[in-house]
Amino acid sequence: MKKWYGGVLVASLFMLLILRYGLLKNPIGGNILLNPSSNASKPLEWVHPAFPPAVQNPETSSQVFSTDTIGSSLFAPRNISYEEQKSLQTWNLLKHLIDHAQVFANGVEAIKEAGNAWSSLMASAEEERLSYTNESSSRKVKEKQCPHFLNKMNATELDNSGYKLWLPCGLTQGSSITIISIPDGLLGNFRIDLTGEALPGEPDPPIILHYNVRLHGDKITEDPVIVQNTWNAAHDWGEEERCPSPSPEKNKKVDELDQCNKMVGRNDTRVTSMHSDHSRRSSLQEGTKARRYFPFKQGQLSVATLRVGMEGIQMTVDGKHITSFAYRETLEPWLVSEVRISGDLNLISVVASGLPTSEDSEHAVDLEVLKSAPLSPKKTLDLFIGVFSTANNFKRRMAVRRTWMQYAAVRSGAVAVRFFVGLHKNQIVNEELWNEARTYGDIQLMPFVDYYNLITFKTLAICIFGTEVASAKYVMKTDDDAFVRVDEVLASLKRIKVRHGLLYGLINSDSRPHRSTESKWYISPEEWSEETYPPWAHGPGYVVSRDIAKAVYKRYKEGRLKV
Repeated sequence: MKKWYGGVLVASLFMLLILRYGLLKNPIGGNILLNPSSNASKPLEWVHPAFPPAVQNPETSSQVFSTDTIGSSLFAPRNISYEEQKSLQTWNLLKHLIDHAQVFANGVEAIKEAGNAWSSLMASAEEERLSYTNESSSRKVKEKQCPHFLNKMNATELDNSGYKLWLPCGLTQGSSITIISIPDGLLGNFRIDLTGEALPGEPDPPIILHYNVRLHGDKITEDPVIVQNTWNAAHDWGEEERCPSPSPEKNKKVDELDQCNKMVGRNDTRVTSMHSDHSRRSSLQEGTKARRYFPFKQGQLSVATLRVGMEGIQMTVDGKHITSFAYRETLEPWLVSEVRISGDLNLISVVASGLPTSEDSEHAVDLEVLKSAPLSPKKTLDLFIGVFSTANNFKRRMAVRRTWMQYAAVRSGAVAVRFFVGLHKNQIVNEELWNEARTYGDIQLMPFVDYYNLITFKTLAICIFGTEVASAKYVMKTDDDAFVRVDEVLASLKRIKVRHGLLYGLINSDSRPHRSTESKWYISPEEWSEETYPPWAHGPGYVVSRDIAKAVYKRYKEGRLKV
């Protein structure tokens, strides 16, 4: 299974956190490699001793916000039960994140949005408690569950405002939007936009994907073209990606598929009319007339599907892959809340499938088996495993609970597993997440909205939980789409017998930062000035010894964690 290219940049104590983004490409499993740089007697000697001041993000450094206001909404005491408190065991220990928010792209925004989301969630939870026995309230909660499938048939022609399909719980990997339509009208041009929710005070929502079909070309070309892009209020339009591309040599791969299929725009020399001797003679006399292949044609039916992949969004038309569009920084599929279709198009139907949906725990036959084992304050864990997850990845978490979380070491309590999940901008998703956390007891909520470039905070939270909440000999990080061979990890740790200064995993010694500002994994020269990264462990699964995890938390408390 190919992983996201991503990771963490925290130049502090150990190479594990020195990157903000790394290459998450290889699956967990197989042999685990011991970092040769580890030194049991002086475990932190291989870390650069200097800690320069944190670099401020120029886009957010000028913003001024009240930490007291945010703190009062995120960290004020709440009327919640003991079971609900279990999902907040690292919450208050992350309070100082407010002080570091401005050095991250979207850091201030993510914490401000979390304050609003948390207040709304707590108000909803309180309302549920007060009306617990009210039958109509129960029905209301049922109606809010995230649907797996949405469709609109007989959509007919678009009006002046276009057509909109609301996606109540966003998109996740594997989700797809299928549009059956006929380009028509004067030009036959149309666009499909996957939009998020507008921020307060902004009239327009961000566009995670702008898919613009121009059948009669534009200012750059007279030939048909597909233009893909993104938009948000902070950065306006990004760099266009065109198919066919004016620079085909720069055609990159996204999820191992071309950004633009090479057959788009290519000459098709097939003779189209051979139904009579006259037409045959005409063809022979005039020669074969060249045409260019383009997936959409005016007046002809097309079936187009946008599918959410691991690295980007793929478009197929009539079963053929046409384009791929890599996710860009801060514009991710979970943010999508609406599909907007406009232009010269006769829209027949729109179908959204594979949408994130939570499981109905009331009908789960194995519910008790899936609940996490309680932590014992007097027992030292052999291993703590922290799992990166996002709020609407309900199915992935359920898959983990039913598979590798059923290892005997996990069920017995020798190994503890927790999902680390940020809040969502959508209240429905947060309510489903809150219910899931109460039901299974294995979710740790984070006091920020879950933007990808804030995963440094999650890594910190895993170190905190593994040392301050649960006393573990080793701390492991993994992802919710990885399968962890818990038995093999424990056996390998037992064989190497290294308890101090350990960074254990698949070590990458030759990787470079992404310098494209459009990339989701962009790293500026201010964040990392070198052309290559030092050795680091791949994100799908790595282990550190307790002393390293504890040292990271110590530096964080002292305000000496470079981000």
